[in-house]
Amino acid sequence: MALHSIKPAQDLTEDIYDDPISVAHLSKFIMPATSTPPHVIAQMITDELMLDGNAKQNFATFCSTWLEPEIHQLMDLCIDKNMIDKDEYPQTAELEARCVHMLAALWNNPKAGTTLGCSTTGSSEAAMLGGLAMKWRWRKAREAAGLNAQKPNLVCGPVQICWHKFARYFDVELREMQLEGNEVGMNPDKLQQYVDENTIGVVATLGVTYTCVYEPVKAICETLDQIQKARGWDIPVHVDGASGGFVAPFVQPEIEWDFRLERVKSINASGHKFGLAPLGVGWVVWRSKEELPEELIFTVDYLGGNMPTFTLNFSRPGGQIVSQYFLLLRLGFEGYRKIHQSCMNTAQWMAKEIAGMGPFELFYDGKGGLPALSYTLKQGDHGFSLYDLSDRLRMRGWQIASYPLPERRQHTVIQRIMVRHGLSKDLASLLIRDIKSALAFFKNTPASRPSFSHG
Repeated sequence: MALHSIKPAQDLTEDIYDDPISVAHLSKFIMPATSTPPHVIAQMITDELMLDGNAKQNFATFCSTWLEPEIHQLMDLCIDKNMIDKDEYPQTAELEARCVHMLAALWNNPKAGTTLGCSTTGSSEAAMLGGLAMKWRWRKAREAAGLNAQKPNLVCGPVQICWHKFARYFDVELREMQLEGNEVGMNPDKLQQYVDENTIGVVATLGVTYTCVYEPVKAICETLDQIQKARGWDIPVHVDGASGGFVAPFVQPEIEWDFRLERVKSINASGHKFGLAPLGVGWVVWRSKEELPEELIFTVDYLGGNMPTFTLNFSRPGGQIVSQYFLLLRLGFEGYRKIHQSCMNTAQWMAKEIAGMGPFELFYDGKGGLPALSYTLKQGDHGFSLYDLSDRLRMRGWQIASYPLPERRQHTVIQRIMVRHGLSKDLASLLIRDIKSALAFFKNTPASRPSFSHG
């Protein structure tokens, strides 16, 4: 609906674009000296926002881009509620606690009803909280044993930038396992080369950002069991389930990655990715209260008692939490399963279509990991690069990520398509059609840049 359609009745003889502000540039560096009617400014900003990409056509993002009308209503209802004020908004705090226990149960926590966890602004903050808990537990154990606790390190595979931030901000050495050969994630066989007595934990990623595959959490835990038996190092595992934490339980329940594994002490996930909630909510859950050092917990008054809190952020709206609770109730297990299975089916169908086009070699076919697909260019000069293809598709509004893999696999450039709730088979078929059209264009008009292939 155009914003000027809700213009106040007394202004009906005027036109928004006759307003003085509409024939001038909007202020960009200093506040204007005078006020302007709200509907005029809102329309001017709305016009500028048309220059953004269409979120629904953004297949580079993991984040939710479609929400039911009821969620918009709940977000509006909670826009003025500061969820950190748990004594003032006790029911919002109650809904947050319910989500924590539901997720703990979803992830097979044996103490789901009593364990600790919290909401965050997203998985990055949740991951850092998990990392902080590991660092403090490691330091307390070292100091109790009379050992040096000055050089902590954290071991991981190819990780999202938040873990690099954690390491820098909290003075931890990040030991990121190099990808070699055909590796697409952490190789448990190489763990012995990376861990030592100063390792605060190992991060296993359930849905690697670069490749969309699940790292083998169970094999990682079993390798650490062997290392503990041989060296005495009891190294915990934190699972970064930013995306897979809301996918695997529903469509890949046979995969053991969660609290079924004793060595998994904490899990984080993004509610605003495959949790289907609005942007701005993540979750972290610990196996038990004992895994979260008391020194990191602050308490606030709550209905005459104390409620533990552990966050890096402070003031933030409660709408995303309420919306997450709504989704858990509204969809239930079967609803989430149907949605994510549909996304998996669409991703696998698109992968077959891409493979049949000729110049592409599938890198990930949408099976066994996240609902997504990725591909490289086959060897040879095709007259275009994957970057050229991304640019060409952008002309039709499609936003498709093209990027090199990290470190020693940088010679491999892939293009990735994320399949999320809201991508219908019909819309996916239109994207496939436009990719075919782009290939026909490049055949007749080769790009000036050399093509990148799977080297």
